[in-house]
Amino acid sequence: MHSTEFEQQLATIIERKLEGKLLSCKRLSGGASQETYCLEVELADFRKTKLALRRAPVELAETEHPERPGIRGEISLIRAAYSAGVPVPHIVLAFEIEDRLGEGFIMQWLEGETLGARIVRAENLTDIRPKLAYQCGQALARIHTIDVHTSQLDTFLQSVSPEESVNAMCETYRELESPQPMIDYTARWLQNNLPEHSGTALVHSDFRNGNLMINAEGICAVLDWELAHLGDPMRDLGWICTNSWRFGKTELAVGGFGERADLFQGYEDECGIRPDAAHVKFWEVFGSFWWAIACLGMARQNRSALEKSVERPGIARRTSECQIDCVNLLIPGPVTIEEPNAVPANSELPRVDELVASVSEFLRESVMQETDGRTNFMARVAANSLDIVQRDLNIGVLARAAEKKRLSHLLDLDANLDELRWTLVDSIRNEKLELDNTELIAHLRTTVANQVAIDQPRYSGLKTALINKAKNKHNET
Repeated sequence: MHSTEFEQQLATIIERKLEGKLLSCKRLSGGASQETYCLEVELADFRKTKLALRRAPVELAETEHPERPGIRGEISLIRAAYSAGVPVPHIVLAFEIEDRLGEGFIMQWLEGETLGARIVRAENLTDIRPKLAYQCGQALARIHTIDVHTSQLDTFLQSVSPEESVNAMCETYRELESPQPMIDYTARWLQNNLPEHSGTALVHSDFRNGNLMINAEGICAVLDWELAHLGDPMRDLGWICTNSWRFGKTELAVGGFGERADLFQGYEDECGIRPDAAHVKFWEVFGSFWWAIACLGMARQNRSALEKSVERPGIARRTSECQIDCVNLLIPGPVTIEEPNAVPANSELPRVDELVASVSEFLRESVMQETDGRTNFMARVAANSLDIVQRDLNIGVLARAAEKKRLSHLLDLDANLDELRWTLVDSIRNEKLELDNTELIAHLRTTVANQVAIDQPRYSGLKTALINKAKNKHNET
């Protein structure tokens, strides 16, 4: 359906079912399977109001992810959440087949901040930030106590146990055929520490800073219900504590804005259940594990895509960020970061590092200054990728040589680096090495830390690892 035809049909439905007049329709986001629009509508009493529209177009059946609830499921989820007092927008109208607008719905328009990096830093949210963790606990308790049978959510939502969640991600990771020993180490830890009494409830599954709309009063909307399922409710509490969603504010475990104690207290005050810290930690570890694999998958996706992307390879490199978070959660301790060699004097003009630096500077100083929107963003992504290349030129050879030396000693094997990595992965998967092996732990910590130093040296997880190193040195003295 063309945009003009879509707007004409939308105007007809709004007039017939809401007794209103469509004044404007602006698309807010792209995407092949779901679209979001801002509508301006004049109601029967001549009041003008904004509404939000989400839909899956008629020509696109939701078959890409059949395990997800889809638009129709999302409507049921939001309505159930609204009835339970969860902060979500009120659904004004759900489309019927005869409306010929695809699967979608119109809902109340809410104003607030949704960008996580702004939520943890914006001055206008200074007063409310300390209260957000408690409000998150309340909202999650209300979600988890929704009667899925009465609301009929159990008729279409998948039920997934902790073991099934871990095993599914392990299978996804192995299909990528990339040796990442820290991912295998974390997988074994998760398999060895599965929650004994997880319970089953409605799980939002993507409840995090970035999927919450915040205003001066607090949480005004819980967004993005596309991953909802039935499972262990503590998964939601662990996910919002995952370091990737703290946006640099590592010291504030809940979304970069609050404390676990406040999250737990809000949850207990609302539903009477006190979350167990160890149980939540399992899901916090799983969160970094899950995101490490999801990021890694971007490299495979880009290699197989007909249209290459400058963004996907950059996201794939973020797997090391998630892995250093796993290091900090499971095996914190001293790390050694390789220092770059001094640039040798030679007659080569220009050097490779100078070529890379010149293009990176051009992207930042010229392209970004003269563009906006998507092009501006992609120029930044491209410049960041060149910075990774620059750091790899500076310390990558040293880091890999040191990694090879450590692996040869640990495995008592003389082989190339790729063979050594696969041998270590096999040893971890098949329990040939114990998880408490001190040489293994030291190797994983140092290897992952050096990779992050190449991929993103300003990542908060690396700073935490270096703080652990400083603490260890202090204790030794």
